[in-house]
Formats: sequence, C-alpha cells, structure tokens
Amino acid sequence: MAGASLYSLPRASFDAPVKVLIVVSPYYKDIADQLVAGAKAEIEAAGGTWDIVEVPGALEVPTAIGIAGRMSNFDGYVALGCVIRGETTHYETVCNDSSRGLTLLGLQGLCIGNGILTVENYDQAAVRAEAKGQNKGGGAAAAALHLIALGRKWGRADKGIGFTKDILLAQAGGSDIA
Repeated sequence: MAGASLYSLPRASFDAPVKVLIVVSPYYKDIADQLVAGAKAEIEAAGGTWDIVEVPGALEVPTAIGIAGRMSNFDGYVALGCVIRGETTHYETVCNDSSRGLTLLGLQGLCIGNGILTVENYDQAAVRAEAKGQNKGGGAAAAALHLIALGRKWGRADKGIGFTKDILLAQAGGSDIA
C-alpha cells in the first residue's frame, strides 16, 4: 500500500481520572510483557490508573472482564494476549471466540480495547507487541480510553450505555422475576 497514511486519534483526555483493568494472558510471557508495558504507559499518559490480572489463556480474557464488569468499579478494560497459529484448528477457535466474547461485552456497554494479537508466527507477534515499535498494547489501551471518553460524553446517570439487562429481557419477552 504505497502512499497510504495511517491516522491516530489524539490521546483521550478526562476531567476526572479513569481506572482501567488490564487483563492479560501471559502464555508468551515476553510478548505479554511488552503489550502490558505499552498499555500501562498509555493509561498513565492519559492520567489514569490501572490494575492488572493474569488469566491462563486468551479464551479466559473475556470471562475475566465480564466478571470485573459485574463486580468491580473499573471504567474500562484492556484485553491483552497472543495467539500464534499452530498445526490445528484450535487457533481459529481461540481467535474467533475471544474476539466474539469481547465484542459482546462491548455491546453490553463495557469499554474494552482488544490487544489480543492473532498472528502466524512468533516474529510477527514480537514486532507488533514491542512497546517502542508498533505498540499494540498501547493501541488497545488508547481504544479503551477513547470508549471511556465517549461513555462519559454521552452517558447519563439515568441512562446506561450498551444493551442493559432490562433491554435484553424486554426484547426476549422475558422477565427477571424468579
């Protein structure tokens, strides 16, 4: 793509500090460490604070974020990890299902930046993860921060963001009465 230029949004800014949870699968530890370094730096540059949890694999990242979304007070989430193609179809399952899980959580109103790398080989992962290079961890944090900023811009105390439980139940014709 000769001549193509890439645009990055300006860094999100906030009137009140943000609190972000980084959820990382450190299966490839050196790759994960670079992703985390980039994410931490971006969150701190925006004046935010972060906490971090590790999960066994990329498939567990959406579940951990879903639990935190229900039981904690984070403004947003950064999903980090690396999936490298192997010899079986497990790669497609992990890539598709982790991405789908994060997307569904986002549609429910959680502000998530997806930095789970899906690559053909280790070298591709290393290039994308490097905090002083492509910095995909920092990019995922920036995405989460931008979504938090949008939520704060458009959100109201009496109106949540995303598909709330009440909306989903109403659409399904259900009730949450036990």
